[in-house]
Amino acid sequence: MSTERNYDKEIADTADHQYAYGFDFDVMHPYMLRSFEPFIRPGKVLELGSFKGDFTRRLVARFDDVTCVEASEVALNEARKRLGDKAQFIHSRFEDATLPHRYDNIVLTHVLEHLDDPVKVLKRINDEWLSEDGRFFLVCPNANAPSRQIAVKMGLITHNAAVTPAEAQHGHLCTYSLDTLERDAVAAGLRVVHRSGIFFKALANFQWDRLLKTDIISKEYLEGCYQLGQVYPDLCSSIFLMCERGPEK
Repeated sequence: MSTERNYDKEIADTADHQYAYGFDFDVMHPYMLRSFEPFIRPGKVLELGSFKGDFTRRLVARFDDVTCVEASEVALNEARKRLGDKAQFIHSRFEDATLPHRYDNIVLTHVLEHLDDPVKVLKRINDEWLSEDGRFFLVCPNANAPSRQIAVKMGLITHNAAVTPAEAQHGHLCTYSLDTLERDAVAAGLRVVHRSGIFFKALANFQWDRLLKTDIISKEYLEGCYQLGQVYPDLCSSIFLMCERGPEK
């Protein structure tokens, strides 16, 4: 494990910012999996960055063979406690991980922006871990989400792709947009097959968490935001690339 970064500290909530919100677990996770469904292959699944197992529990309900790699020992222990032997857990940085198989589905959601060398890890996915006919599901927070653009106009952040001090405390090193995300995927040798967005979003996560506790937001409204995101991917909470294995570079 790296001695330069404290992954356990990075996942801790701060006074003014949570590492993850109810909006992530209750809204984004179901819509992420729904966005993946048309492309999923039968077989083994590798989740890179399982955090405390919240998205993992959706994967183990769908697949029989799930392996998770997580750098935070605190998060990994919590995931193990929640899921037991329903998944195989490996405590490692992606840069150092030695994995026993190639995988038919690889999932990397809201993790790439945390990595010191994202292209290096994407190249390992392409060259070492993705099966010949496998699918790679890559999701990142979107720099151009309306909630971020509004924050720029409010003077809260300097530009769409800014990394806020709170995000930096949680280990964010960059903020992707569709063009920069595809740039890194292509640089790693991956073949981008599908690009889209997940969930039109004009409010910050903490605002969503408050609204979701009321009757203001209906299931129909959430569905409308998801469907609108398919029309305007660059205005979504998250951006999504589905990639296949390209030739090793």
